[in-house]
Amino acid sequence: MKTNRERGRRYLPIGYKLMLSYLVFIIILVSLNGYVSQSMYEKSMRKQTRSNIQATLIQIRDNVAYKTSDMIRISGTLYDDYTFVQHLKTDATGAENHYRMEQIILPKLDIATKSIGLHLRLSVYLRNESINERYEKRDALEDFNTQTFDLYHLRRIENKSWYKDIPPEQYGQTIQWKQIEEDEHDGRISMIRRIVDMSDLLQMREVGVMRFSVRKTELFESVVDSKLGPGSEITVKDEQGRLIYASAGSPSAYGAAAPSGPSKYAVTNPGRSQPYLTIAEEMPKQRWKIEAHVPLTVIEQEAVRVRAFIFAVCVVCFVLFTFAGVFISRYFSKRIMKFVSVLNAFREGDLHKRIAYRGRDEFSQIATALNGMGEDVEALINKVYLTQLQKKEAELEMLQTQINPHFLYNTLSSINRLAKFGENEKLEKMVVQLAKFYRLTLNSGKSLIRVSSEIEQTEAYLDIQKVKYGSRLEVAFDVDVRIWPFETIKLVLQPFVENALKHAWSGDRIYIRISVALEQNDLVYRIIDDGMGVRADRLAVIASMEAEGETGIGIRNIHQRVQLQYGERYGVTFYSRLGIGTTVMIRIPARRPGRSPSEEEPTG
Repeated sequence: MKTNRERGRRYLPIGYKLMLSYLVFIIILVSLNGYVSQSMYEKSMRKQTRSNIQATLIQIRDNVAYKTSDMIRISGTLYDDYTFVQHLKTDATGAENHYRMEQIILPKLDIATKSIGLHLRLSVYLRNESINERYEKRDALEDFNTQTFDLYHLRRIENKSWYKDIPPEQYGQTIQWKQIEEDEHDGRISMIRRIVDMSDLLQMREVGVMRFSVRKTELFESVVDSKLGPGSEITVKDEQGRLIYASAGSPSAYGAAAPSGPSKYAVTNPGRSQPYLTIAEEMPKQRWKIEAHVPLTVIEQEAVRVRAFIFAVCVVCFVLFTFAGVFISRYFSKRIMKFVSVLNAFREGDLHKRIAYRGRDEFSQIATALNGMGEDVEALINKVYLTQLQKKEAELEMLQTQINPHFLYNTLSSINRLAKFGENEKLEKMVVQLAKFYRLTLNSGKSLIRVSSEIEQTEAYLDIQKVKYGSRLEVAFDVDVRIWPFETIKLVLQPFVENALKHAWSGDRIYIRISVALEQNDLVYRIIDDGMGVRADRLAVIASMEAEGETGIGIRNIHQRVQLQYGERYGVTFYSRLGIGTTVMIRIPARRPGRSPSEEEPTG
């Protein structure tokens, strides 16, 4: 309990102390160095003005990038629409063609042109000539104020240079921005993108070409020089330095030959009576450069105002606070530095440092609270770290115990059947391989084994299955000799081999290839079968790790085990084609036994 004497003690509140110390520090610094450091302040103001101009330019760049990204997104809805592309490449006549045009192709193109607020003109050039051309003539005013689309045959543009200049297709990345055909006359710019058949990713075939044409005044609506001050101009240039767009004023004063230095900032005199500051921002996706040309007189005007302000502040502050400033500043700075040193120690991880402070003001209360906070945080960190470590170990142990009991049941049934028929040689081989399999699986309770043991375990499992399936099962191992020094979590191969034997049969035989390779600093397992494959919708459910049933739980089990042990960068990936087969890829880091990730050397 506080006594009356303690309650009656008064002290200056910390708010006033901090305010006075801050003001005194600023006043002393300005009074001693204000006029002498005038040039430094001017330089700082110029830098700040440049930063403001740069921020405005970045805002303009982001606005233009947003609109271009919106156009790319809309084109992507057509580019990635598998059903739409299949209709574009398929020949059809009569009622089928009419249905395709009216119910699929035309509605999708109409939606694409009206999905954003820009007045787009979409031209689609198709290789499939069973699709009828569809276009109409429009006057200039109508074309500028509507969102339209046209269909043409690709032969109309096959001999044109802009079509021939489209680079080889890279999935989802091959996009060009340029002025073609009537764009320059109409004040427009076009985004050109292929439509490709992605049914075979190794050999993407061109189905057609999309051309989204938009008015430059609409695309570059935010390119306004009034944001930078009077006499300023903003230009947009392509990667060759050719002028694409210029703000109101005289764009021809700069043109394609506008000077630009190696840095972002350059003082130039582009045909004017006064020097200009040139600031540039890159748009890497479009390979454009946005440049701002600002008269230096704008910056000089700011410098004059700052100079006058600093001088006035120096005079006033010198008169009011010079005598009291030195003593008050020293009084508080020593105490504040104690707290700063402790906080810095906490930030660097040293939670043992404490403050020894005597007094009955706010400093003593802060010191007590800070010391207590250090103790509490240290205890909490230790508790949370231990809890999380125990939780992770428990989850990993739980996942590793989920071994499919059906394998043991089926194998014992096969042993019983062989015993009944007196096939002692096969019976002996199956028992030996089963014992070997479970010896390697249990591994004295350890979750990590050598890669060689994992492969040996899988071979033992397959030897058991070969007794059951005979010549109908063919297996091949393709193992990189560099993987032998490394370790792996156990039971990552066998469950997927078992899954292939359950679900992948196409006819009365199956071929399975197991590959283990060293790729940079990762170990990559691949289980490849020539079975019936998996439907695309089913494959998507499996790949999302949300599949139910025994197979889905087993896949999710292995994926979670890998990520719990090594992190979210690693795990299980699937590839499949109906009628061709399925490939399962498991990626883990290449680590030697007893080494941590930081100790592991690069494997090349």
